[in-house]
Amino acid sequence: MGRHHILHRRAFVAGALAAGALPAAAQARYPDKPIRFVIPFPPGGPTDIIGRMMAEKLAADLGQQVIPDNRAGAAGAIGATEVARARPDGYTLLLGTSSTQAINPTTMVNPTYDALKDFSYVGLIGVNPAVLAAHPSMPDTLKGMIELMRANPGKYSYGSSGQGGITHLASELFKQMAGGLNVVHVPYRGSGPALQDVLAGNLAWMFETISTTLPQHRSGKLRILGIALAKRTAAAPDIPTIAEAGVPGFEAYTFNIVAAPGGTPRPIIDTLHAAHARIMADRAFVEKLEQLAVVPIVDSTPESAAAFVKQEIDKWAPVVKSTGTRIE
Repeated sequence: MGRHHILHRRAFVAGALAAGALPAAAQARYPDKPIRFVIPFPPGGPTDIIGRMMAEKLAADLGQQVIPDNRAGAAGAIGATEVARARPDGYTLLLGTSSTQAINPTTMVNPTYDALKDFSYVGLIGVNPAVLAAHPSMPDTLKGMIELMRANPGKYSYGSSGQGGITHLASELFKQMAGGLNVVHVPYRGSGPALQDVLAGNLAWMFETISTTLPQHRSGKLRILGIALAKRTAAAPDIPTIAEAGVPGFEAYTFNIVAAPGGTPRPIIDTLHAAHARIMADRAFVEKLEQLAVVPIVDSTPESAAAFVKQEIDKWAPVVKSTGTRIE
C-alpha cells in the first residue's frame, strides 16, 4: 500500500470522525444564537408579563438573547400553531397556557395542532387560580349561594369571557359538581365587561382570576366565595377553597408552561429544563410570580409537565362535550 494511499485513508477517517462529531458538538454549544419565545397573547396582559419575565431570566441563564414575540389571535392558537410547526432545534419556544394546551385542542372543530404530540415540554411555571366572585347581594357563603340557585332554577345568570373560554368552562364544571345548577350563561367579549356587570349587580357571579378580583373583594365591591385550588393561596389565605366551601374536588385555573416543538432533541430539552429549574429556584423570581397571584410550580420536569397537560385535556374535554362548545 503506497504512502499516498495511507495518507488519503487517514484523512478520510479523520474527516468522517469530525463529521460524525458535528451534531454532538452543535448540541453541546446550544444555544449559539438568539431564541424566539412566542407569547400567544397581546402585550400587556398577565401572560405577556410572565412571558417577558421568563424570557429575561432564560437569557441571563443561557447567555443568549431570548426574544419575546407576541403572536396573538384565536385564543392563542395562532402562536401555538406557529411553534408546533417550527423547526425542532430549540430556537423557537412557546409560553403555553390553559387556552393553548388544554382548551383549544378540545373546542376547535379542526385543531391545527396536537397539544401532546406536537410539543416537547420543558416545565411548568405556575398556575393562576380562578375564584368564584359574586355580587355582594348574594349569600356570604358558597353553600348559601348554591342553595339559592337550587331554589330558583333559571332565575340567576353568570358571566364569562366568552363561549369556550376557561371562565365559561369553569362555571359549567362548577354547576355540574354542585349538583346540576340551572344558572343562565351570559357570554361577553372578554372578562372585563362581564366583571363590570357582576359589580353592577346585573350578574350573580362569575369565575375570574384572583389577581383581577382580589382588590374588589378587599374593598367590599365583590365577594370571593371560594378559590378553585386544592389548597388556599398565599395571596389570600383567609379565603377558603371551593372544595372547603362546599364543592369537594373542584379546581379551575389558568397555567403557564414552557414548550418547544415536538421532536426537539432531548439534550436541548435538558439544557432548557436545567435553566428553567434554576430560574424556579430563584426566590426573587418566585416572589414576583406570587405578587401576580401565580402559584409557582417549583419542581416541574419535562415528564411531569407533559402529564399535567394530558390531565388538563382529560379534565376539560368532557365539560366541552357536555356544553356542545365547538369553535370553527
